Amino acid sequence: MNIDLYAAFIIGLMGAGHCFGMCGGVAAALTLGMPGQHMPGQKRHNRWLYLVCYNFGRLISYAIAGAIIGGAFAGMAAYSGYATALISLRIFAAIMMICLALYLGQWWQGLTKIEHVGQFFWRFISPTAKSLLPLKSPLSALPFGLLWGWLPCGLVYSTLSWAAVSGSAFGGASVMLAFGLGTLPAMLLVGSVAEQLKRLLRNLFFKRASALLLLTYGIHTGYIAIKQLL
Repeated sequence: MNIDLYAAFIIGLMGAGHCFGMCGGVAAALTLGMPGQHMPGQKRHNRWLYLVCYNFGRLISYAIAGAIIGGAFAGMAAYSGYATALISLRIFAAIMMICLALYLGQWWQGLTKIEHVGQFFWRFISPTAKSLLPLKSPLSALPFGLLWGWLPCGLVYSTLSWAAVSGSAFGGASVMLAFGLGTLPAMLLVGSVAEQLKRLLRNLFFKRASALLLLTYGIHTGYIAIKQLL
């Protein structure tokens, strides 16, 4: 399997603490007012269905974004000189990985500025997503997740840079799907297990240890790409 898929999965897994902050509240809010919430046995069953449908929609949006970016950059690379263009893009992806590592380790927060770029588009999507609340059924959580997957997020944008160097629309979709799967444990766990996971992911030592792994991978990837370019 392509190592970029493993990297994307690890980014999603290690960045799950960020996901708690960005989407965790949404995942909790989407179950408010759901049918049967006053029936304890049915509430737990329904909550799982809502969360699964919501996250499935979110993963679909990631895959679509990855396919668009991967296909677009593959086309431009083929037009302008395939090998050199993709190597240059890989250097850019390595830089984004390094920026992400610095962000997750809380050494530099410049990555949040990239999220402002997506705010322009999100202001058009957000009203539609909010209009779906309260959700009437688990199936209605699917389009809600599909829309919420476009929430401006530096973590997603960093991974999209890897989708851009995948060489195809399918490769880009695969990278983003791997990233989405990495975020699932944090987004699906509920109750005391979720609270324990949240504490671990927000632990500064864990965050910086994870960030150092990503930093090493980003530097190594950039070094290999530069050697190919020279």
